[in-house]
Amino acid sequence: MIASQVASLSLPDLARQTRQAARKLATLPAEAKNQAIEAIAQALETAAPEILAANAADCEAAQVAGISSSLYARLKLDESKLKAAIAGVRDVGRLADPVGQVQIHRELDQGLVMKRISCPLGVLGVIFEARPDAVMQISSLAIKSGNGVILKGGQEAVRSCEALVKAIHAGLAQTEIDPAVVQLLTTREETLELLKLDQYVDLIIPRGSNSFVRFVQDNTRIPVLGHADGICHLYVDKAADIQKAVAIAVDSKTQYPAACNAIETLLVHTDIASEFLLEAAPAFQAKNVELRGDERTRAILNIAAATEADWSTEYSDLILSIKVVDDLAAAIDHINTYGSRHTEAIVTEDPKAAAQFLAEVDAAGVYQNCSTRFADGFRYGFGAEVGISTQKMPPRGPVGLEGLVTYKYEITGDGHIAATYAGPAAKPFTHRDL
Repeated sequence: MIASQVASLSLPDLARQTRQAARKLATLPAEAKNQAIEAIAQALETAAPEILAANAADCEAAQVAGISSSLYARLKLDESKLKAAIAGVRDVGRLADPVGQVQIHRELDQGLVMKRISCPLGVLGVIFEARPDAVMQISSLAIKSGNGVILKGGQEAVRSCEALVKAIHAGLAQTEIDPAVVQLLTTREETLELLKLDQYVDLIIPRGSNSFVRFVQDNTRIPVLGHADGICHLYVDKAADIQKAVAIAVDSKTQYPAACNAIETLLVHTDIASEFLLEAAPAFQAKNVELRGDERTRAILNIAAATEADWSTEYSDLILSIKVVDDLAAAIDHINTYGSRHTEAIVTEDPKAAAQFLAEVDAAGVYQNCSTRFADGFRYGFGAEVGISTQKMPPRGPVGLEGLVTYKYEITGDGHIAATYAGPAAKPFTHRDL
């Protein structure tokens, strides 16, 4: 049932144990957390043969089961991908400690001082499909931010996740941090039970399909952070540099098509459509991208017709829909209608057009003259990410350490009482920032 050293525990008991371990973790200094993260990295390196063997078994079973190509790409963990993930763990260790930061330091009155100080959320529940590398990213971020974490990976990655968590526990066992701060669940039934543990879990982070995220949101009272679809666009403006636009478009689609930050729709200004598309189409086709276009696109390219459904589809594959638009306003309207508020980009040499696009497009990431594939916690310098949030309330976009802490207000006085500051003879507050 539960892949941990305490497999005999019920899920509520396991969550309670994780919460207790997290409370102790929350009080530890940065040095202790950094030592634990390095111990995890070393344990992962030591266990690399076992981890890769487990992943190979998962991949073989997934192929027999007919897993989709996009999920298989996320599931596969080869030696280079594992090394990169371990490097990401160490990167998290080098980041500044997000806990204990004084955000506000204010004198309310003489001898009465208020501080707003960052502190951990408590326990995270992270549910994800495939992507065993997420285990390493999320565990290191959780420890650095002082949080416990209960992980639930997809059935297709169960062997990989078990091997990874076993190594993480082995690393933590060499430190003063209780291995119980990282737990792994392995069955679908536990997912439903996890969603009911609002007494012990402070935040749920689902990483999966749109329908799965909606299911999680509809079946828990715990706050949910995450995104569903990654329907991203690239708009090629009439003032675009053609060669630059082609390179950015190809990278945004093909560098890793299974990623949520890969573009699904390409929008092209009518004034530049013929020149750009005749240059771009061979570049896409050389990368085996299936192109689908609206009527005006098909007047230029001999490709399949795009349907209304294509504009709202996340392919996560080498498929791209193309639409020719009259102007910048039409591109922005299309993006705000069909986009998922994830990442949107414009290619243009016109600073006014760029400024309008960046201001009016509603998304967590808005880019000019660069690939949408930069929407990533590692690339943002966060070390890693627990996921990408497309909601309006913060945290938004790639969620790293700052998204895993909250804050508390500490007030220190010397016999101060509220009555002193009320009524006709009320004493005024000084409200002086220190």
